[in-house]
Formats: sequence, structure tokens, C-alpha cells
Amino acid sequence: MNEALLRTLIPAVTGVLIRRGADFATAEDAVQEALIRALATWPKDPPADPKGWLTTVAWRKFVDTTRAENSRRAREARVEAEPPPGPTKDTADTLQLYFLCAHPSLTPASAVALTLRAVGGLTTRQIAEAYLVPEATMAQRISRAKRTVSDVHFDEHWQDGDLATVLRVLYLVFNEGYSGEVDLADEAIRLTRQVTSMTDDEEASGLLALMLLHHARRAARRTPDGALVPLAEQDRSRWDTELIAEGVATLQAALARDRLGEYQAQAAIAALHADAPKADETDWVQIVEWYDELDRLTDNPVVRLNRAVAVGEADGAQAGLAALEQVDPVVPRYTAVAAYLRERAGELALAARLYGDAARGATNLAERDHLTRQAARLHDVLRG
Repeated sequence: MNEALLRTLIPAVTGVLIRRGADFATAEDAVQEALIRALATWPKDPPADPKGWLTTVAWRKFVDTTRAENSRRAREARVEAEPPPGPTKDTADTLQLYFLCAHPSLTPASAVALTLRAVGGLTTRQIAEAYLVPEATMAQRISRAKRTVSDVHFDEHWQDGDLATVLRVLYLVFNEGYSGEVDLADEAIRLTRQVTSMTDDEEASGLLALMLLHHARRAARRTPDGALVPLAEQDRSRWDTELIAEGVATLQAALARDRLGEYQAQAAIAALHADAPKADETDWVQIVEWYDELDRLTDNPVVRLNRAVAVGEADGAQAGLAALEQVDPVVPRYTAVAAYLRERAGELALAARLYGDAARGATNLAERDHLTRQAARLHDVLRG
């Protein structure tokens, strides 16, 4: 049985229950119960109509739960009066569920967890393993999130959904990458494909292109022992050319609509990196131009930090250092960028010290190890 295919049905089924009167928390629990039963019974007895089977089982579970709660007797009468679920508007229901999981009342961490559970169909255990937290901790986070949005109305006129927030949540999921049994990068791509097909939005397409182009480099990003490999040193023969081609095509279609957004601009930068057969053939001048566009769109100090690196590649280390002066030193990775540009400028002793400072301030183990190795390399050079 294809569990990934099964999970694609979860948001539509959840949407059916919510639209017919279930509160979000109870509907989501009922669908999870139906999912568990499906995993147990479908391998031996697959249904002719998988979505209908899930909807029926989840609906019955919801009705049973409603009956068991005395405080919900009034709503039980209304639920019982509803006809059995029939054909549904999958696209509308699923998109509204995305909006609900990205509700502005939720923290980013809670929105990500709720999206993976209610839309992605992952179990609490899988989500907890992916985020390297105890299952009980993740269960509490999801439970609080469900309570937070349980009173939000879910109907054709519900307009609280913000597509930009949905895309930001999916971007956060993608950036978690891989840990545990679930590949969150793959899951984020799957969910973003779904949103793109439902919205026909150029920024959703831009985000999908960005994910595909970054994911295409995944196999070359680390050594066999897990050490980070900088972009310039990656074995480009290990990049996934099919993902690159799809990402570029998706980006070109989005850009052709002439409504530029930040994900499209980021994807354009990633596409220029992917287009270079060798690191020294990268079109850094054009990358700087795209960073200028991205800075205009976002006014983000991290963008200006990355732009300083691009300027250093396009116009020389001194130009890069001049651009770096426009960035607040408290921005994450500032010291690492300063070290790189100082090394490019030939200031090896200062660069070695800055690499060491950046390593001590790194929050990611792999990045700390990489920066430590860079500092050690320069110390070896200085010792001659």
C-alpha cells in the first residue's frame, strides 16, 4: 500500500467533516483514527473508493465521539440530521484546511506541526522524530494548536486564510530537511505541489521552484561522514538534473506572469547557481542583480548579508567588504561571511580568527565543524 498516496486524501476528508459541522480538533482526531484503520485493513482488503471509505469511517468516529460527550448533545441532533457525506469539493476543502493550519493565532512551530499532522497525514510520533523532540512534547504542541483553531469557522465564506502564511509554513517545513523516518524536504515539496495546483499562484510556483532547485543539490551537500560541502566545492555531477530542469521550467512559467515575489527571486538565484557547469563560471553579476530585487521586495538583513558575498564574487573582496558594512553585525552568519571575505582579501590571520569566532557562535553542529576546519586550515597556512 502506498502510504504517501493515502496521506494525500487526509486533508480532503478532514475538510468534509469540518464543513459538515465537526470542530477541527475532533475532525482531525477522527481522520487519524480512520487512517490507522486503513493502514491495518487496506493491505488485505483495499477499498474500491479509498476516499469514500476514509470519509465514512472518520464520519462514524466523529458521530460516536459526539454522542459520547454530554456537552455536545445539542450539536449531535444537528449532526444526525445531516445526510451521509457525498461528493465533495476537494480543492476548496483542502485549501481551506491549509489556511486553518496556518492561522495567524498560531506560532510558526505550532503551524508547522499542525500542517504536518492535519494536511500531511503524519503521526505525532513521526513529527516528533523529525523535530528531535519527545513524542509527548509534540503531542502537547499539536493539541494546543488544535484547541487554538477549534472555534474558527470553516465554510465557503471563510476568508482568514493567508496564502503567504501558508507558503511560509511550507518553507519552514522544507528547511527542516531530513531526520527520523520522514523526509520533511520531500514532504514539503509534495504539499507545495498540492498548493500550487489549487491556487495557480505565481509565488506558490516560485516556492516550488526554489525547493526543487535546492533539493537537486542535496546529494552533494555533505561528505560520507556528514561534513558540510560548500557550494563552490560540490561535485556538480551529483546534482539531480531532472529536478533542476523542472525547477527552472516552473520558475520560468511563474516569472512570465510578471508579478515578481520573494520566492521567485530566490529561485532565480538558485537557478543561476544550477546553470553554472563549474563554480568559477557562475554569473555573479546577474546574481547580485537578483539580490537587489530580493532586497527591494523583503528589506531583509539576511538578504543583504548574502548579497555581500555575491558582490565579493562579482566585484572583488574589497567591494564585498564594503557591502558587508551595510549589514548589522548581529545578523546570523555575519562573522562567517566576514571571515570568508577577509580570506579572499588576503587577510589570513584576521580571517582565521573570525572563522574561530564564527564557529564558537554557530548553533548548528555541522556548520560549527565546518567553520572550525576553515580556521584550522588557515592556521596551517600561516604556520607555513
